[in-house]
Amino acid sequence: MAIRVEHEVHQRRKGRNFGVGILLASFIGLIFALTVVKVIQLGDARQFENFDHVARPAIIPQEGETE
Repeated sequence: MAIRVEHEVHQRRKGRNFGVGILLASFIGLIFALTVVKVIQLGDARQFENFDHVARPAIIPQEGETE
């Protein structure tokens, strides 16, 4: 087995990679939290389907039907 000495460049890269990983994880957490809050505020799942801005015949009430 050879003894490997880690160069200082590897230490700096490891620190930067750790920082970028923390930033990425916090961004993913923020997006997840915003999604959860939005879904909780909507309450009804049918309202959530209305947000895709596309006419969907399945969610448009027909004449004579009540919700």
